[in-house]
Amino acid sequence: MTRKPIELPLGSGQKFVADMRAYFAAETELKKDEIAARQLHRLSQHLRPGDKKLRLSDVRKMFELLRDEMDGQ
Repeated sequence: MTRKPIELPLGSGQKFVADMRAYFAAETELKKDEIAARQLHRLSQHLRPGDKKLRLSDVRKMFELLRDEMDGQ
């Protein structure tokens, strides 16, 4: 059975990208953790019942993977 895609509020993508850029520009690990935690909270609000719980390390990994994707364009 195919799951219906999650519908995120308008502007969520721009906020994610802005946070991702701020994450890589941050000078301290504490600031990076704050940014990743903010995104974790935003993304967790849109999980459906039965979805795997996100962790801070998941958000950090998303940032890394997407940066690599954006650099390749």
